[in-house]
Amino acid sequence: MSGTLGSLPPSYARVSLAMITSNREANLLGNIHGGEVMKLADSTAGAVAQRHSGGPAVTAAMDEMAFLEPVHVGDIVRTFAQVNWAGRSSMEIGVRVETQPWNDPTEHTLHVASAYFVFVAIDPNGRARPVPGLQPETPDEVRRHREAEIRRAHRLAKRREIETGRTSGAS
Repeated sequence: MSGTLGSLPPSYARVSLAMITSNREANLLGNIHGGEVMKLADSTAGAVAQRHSGGPAVTAAMDEMAFLEPVHVGDIVRTFAQVNWAGRSSMEIGVRVETQPWNDPTEHTLHVASAYFVFVAIDPNGRARPVPGLQPETPDEVRRHREAEIRRAHRLAKRREIETGRTSGAS
């Protein structure tokens, strides 16, 4: 479909969101719930998917989320997201999550999580619709695109293996 819709660079739809964490988002250990971090990452990815596809898009899968460091109450949490890969109607959106103490601008930012979301663009009837292709421009964008293709191949292979096991009667 990229021939009829054209292709867009990842920079076209790139988005960053931020929030200051509070006790409302804290777990029993006093850190921010991983689910709160996931929600912000999903919201950021959704904005990117909407921008790239030019309309509504829904989360189809979260391929992977790696939590590298805890997020603390009072941290400024920033998410950075862009399209890594685009197919006929789906897109992989990569999200990076960083924190910094709210009261210390000299403190370096800390990479606390990364995630990969798969979004599908939908029409008014909730059916998949075509999305523009992706035209990586920088070496980093080319690398992200290549790695996204590997993750997609793994997702599809896993799905085929599970379906094969189910149809063959394996338990």
